[in-house]
Amino acid sequence: MAVKRRQLRGFDLKQIDGVAELIGVDEAGRGALAGPVVAGAVLVTRAFLDGRWAAANASRVNDSKLLTPAERDALWLDFEALVAEGQIHATFGVADVTEIEQLNILGATKLAMRRALEGIHLPEAFEQAREPDLFASAEEIAAYRPQVSCRILVDGLKLKHFPYPHTGVVKGDSRSLCIAMASIIAKVTRDRLMNELGDLFSGYGFAQHKGYGTEEHREAVLRLGRCPQHRELFLRKLLAGRIDPSQMDLLE
Repeated sequence: MAVKRRQLRGFDLKQIDGVAELIGVDEAGRGALAGPVVAGAVLVTRAFLDGRWAAANASRVNDSKLLTPAERDALWLDFEALVAEGQIHATFGVADVTEIEQLNILGATKLAMRRALEGIHLPEAFEQAREPDLFASAEEIAAYRPQVSCRILVDGLKLKHFPYPHTGVVKGDSRSLCIAMASIIAKVTRDRLMNELGDLFSGYGFAQHKGYGTEEHREAVLRLGRCPQHRELFLRKLLAGRIDPSQMDLLE
């Protein structure tokens, strides 16, 4: 397993060729019955990938679902230190239950990813623009933004109608170091949000199952009814027997 995990760093070293920055993006909560969907975004540079932390610790990083809570929390502390030192940039974005109902889960996932990426670069930074010449007006000079030298890797298939140029990497959280790091940011953030929701809506066990379709969760819904944090369409399908709760994690 450690050998496979070290390949994550090698994958990113190949992907960063020709650009200055690499951003990995992943989500957590897409297949849950309750709570928000959260996206993480982590920016790395070649200096970071060649540096001491990546060389020594890439073997600790993996798809967040394959790590224990203690392992994820320890890596979160490492990421906080790396951000403070300026070695990486890490952000997250959230789309709540209302937005999931309005946009459907795919639309809400893209919204959360956009919000995470906007914490690093705005979409406009990727637009091709000609540098103002000597005859440019003050307005043209003020409006000019150079295109960033950056490649974005998103876990899964390429997204349609997404404002950022990106590459989809199937099973990216087990192939790319920065995507795996983003998956940990998303997972830890969402777990903490679900713990808070567990305090607000007692009886459902949100802190234990994080909103997924476990037997405990289904029994609580049948006993208590839905709460405002439940995704109505997901819940209706589940209670009608059209979604096998054992398959919900496959939507993650």
